[in-house]
Amino acid sequence: MQKPGPKRVVAVVNDLFFSVKLSEMAKRSGLALEFVKEGSTLLEKAHEKPSLIIFDLNFEDVHPLKLISKLKAAPETKSISLVGYLSHVQVDLKQKAQEAGCDMVMARSAFSQNLPQIFKRHSGIG
Repeated sequence: MQKPGPKRVVAVVNDLFFSVKLSEMAKRSGLALEFVKEGSTLLEKAHEKPSLIIFDLNFEDVHPLKLISKLKAAPETKSISLVGYLSHVQVDLKQKAQEAGCDMVMARSAFSQNLPQIFKRHSGIG
C-alpha cells in the first residue's frame, strides 16, 4: 500500500516576501504548498481537494471574493477550508469575504502570528 503524500495547501498570494514565509512554514508543518496567481488555475486545483486555500484578499487581479463564492457554491469544493487575510482597517472587505463564504478572515498580522497553528490544524499532524 502506498503511503499518502503530504496534505496540500493552495495559496492565492502575490506578495513575494509573504510567499517565502508561507513556504517556510508549510515545509516545517509537513504540508505541500502551491501558489496560484489565476482564478481558473485555482478552480482546477480546488478539484484536487487541498486541505486549505489561503487568499490574500487584496490580490484584486484574481477577484478573490468571486472565487470564494464559486468554491463555496460548488458541491465538490464547498468543504475546503478557506482562509483570507487583509489589512486590519478593511472592515468592509472582511464583511464581504465572510458573506462570500470565507471560513476565516483575519488581519494580516494575526494571520502571520497564527500561521503555525493554522498549518498544524490542516496538516493532520498533532
